[in-house]
Amino acid sequence: MIIKEKQNNHLKKIFIFLFIWISISFCEVQDNKIEKQHPKIVNIINFVRLLEPRGVSLTKDVLYQTTVNQLKMMKENKLGGTFLLQYDALMDLRYQKLLKDLPKEYEVGAWFEIPQPLVENAGLKWHGRYPWDWRANVGFLIAYTIEEREKLIDVYMEDFKNIFGAYPKSVGCWFIDAHSLEYMYKKYGVIASCFCRDQMGVDGYTLWGGYWNQGYYPSKVNSYMPAQNSINQIPVPIFRMLGSDPLRMTNPTGMEPAIENDGGSDSSYVDWYFNEFVNGASMDFAYVQIGQENSFGWKRLGKGFAHQIKLITKLKDEGKIQVENLSETGLWFKKKYKTTPATSVTVLNGVSGDNRKTVWFDSRFYRANILWENGTLKFRDIHLFDEKLKCQYLTEVNTSTAAKFFTLPLIDCLSFGNDKNSSKGLQLKAIVNGKEIFLEGETPIVDDSKKGKLHISWPLKNVAGNFVVDLDERGIKMKLQGNSFTNWFFDFTTSEDTKPMITKLLSKKVECKFKEVDYHMDIIKGSVSVPRKEIVYRLTPEKSLISLDFSKR
Repeated sequence: MIIKEKQNNHLKKIFIFLFIWISISFCEVQDNKIEKQHPKIVNIINFVRLLEPRGVSLTKDVLYQTTVNQLKMMKENKLGGTFLLQYDALMDLRYQKLLKDLPKEYEVGAWFEIPQPLVENAGLKWHGRYPWDWRANVGFLIAYTIEEREKLIDVYMEDFKNIFGAYPKSVGCWFIDAHSLEYMYKKYGVIASCFCRDQMGVDGYTLWGGYWNQGYYPSKVNSYMPAQNSINQIPVPIFRMLGSDPLRMTNPTGMEPAIENDGGSDSSYVDWYFNEFVNGASMDFAYVQIGQENSFGWKRLGKGFAHQIKLITKLKDEGKIQVENLSETGLWFKKKYKTTPATSVTVLNGVSGDNRKTVWFDSRFYRANILWENGTLKFRDIHLFDEKLKCQYLTEVNTSTAAKFFTLPLIDCLSFGNDKNSSKGLQLKAIVNGKEIFLEGETPIVDDSKKGKLHISWPLKNVAGNFVVDLDERGIKMKLQGNSFTNWFFDFTTSEDTKPMITKLLSKKVECKFKEVDYHMDIIKGSVSVPRKEIVYRLTPEKSLISLDFSKR
């Protein structure tokens, strides 16, 4: 009996050990699974020009040595990435020798700004001031007719193949029209692309209201916005470049290593940016591009580039991020998503004295931005994606030195410096003891654990309970939780230059018009009213719930 009891105890110990081991292993598998489900992806993309006419010190040799140093630093840190060649650099023997036969983690792709040699080799007439001219009516595909765009693409692709042995898998530019991108996909099998971040007027280019970050499948009629379904999309994911600042959205603050003063060359700014990137709720995945064109020269961008490379090497070694080239990310995206996914960018810690907090949400139907400032909450941006808004450059030639890309604004407090006025936006308020006040709260809790959904719970201070915001790809739901108090609402105020977009207010709908396109916001739960002159409209809950739908077309 004693022997049998000892055997039983021994079996129990083995069973307990196996149970604990299996439990730990299961948790590790689950953790790895979650990590793989929410990857933090970094692309190092350096785009390469042969010459830079905007600075006499930026000689061809200075630009070449910049690319040499970028590649050297990436190799030393065992980081793969992408080099996108403008045609003049593609045809230069030094760049060919430098970028041929690289290890598999590196790729060479196409940068589709249009220099003089490409135009002339396509049998067209050059109209630029210099051999490369950055003006939008010279240096981009939209400056040419459909037939001319295809000629330019054909010449580039054939010369690229003759040099590198295959067509490029990745193409990039500040912007590429939908016709050209689809042509590259159908004829040359392009996998991925990258476009400029949102900006106002930099170098004459305005891109405002698009899928704010990460990646999306572009519409066949407007490459600047996601398609709303798979039938109308170009199956080449576009990733937004240059790491836009989620708090300030000012030009040109972001991750470009040549930007000084709270930009990509400032180590404290870069550390802050990546801390939020790694730890912030991003839903399906987070994405950022680092790297820069060689036009700035190594003297200006080298310090910032070196710090960024050092930091992402550390984060990669710690398993917190994954570093890929652009086509690898594009191929992963295409395998994982049939249509554009919903993603988010979350920043709960400010930088350089800016104590605000923010969440960006993107889907194939809309984007939205929530800002917490001085303990209050407001929506400062909501744009709709609707293929009724066709890109003006889809088939027409751009004759202007500027280029403008927009989506449909419902709330736009960021453009033209409007964000400086904190009273603008869709602001959360309440009436307490007969007095109208802003609801105030603590740090929000942002949860992205449920696929396709972002849950925000904001603990309130001046009334009991939590204010809850739930976002999914089609709309937003908001309620006051843990409190029977119902006298809360949102007031929308805006500047005079954005007010004319609203054409009609109905109890369950806000009707708007922009660029001759009619669109609307549907209110499933709640209602619209105008309480007084300075308020554009008030959103009031129905049974303590406001539900907005942005997917109806």
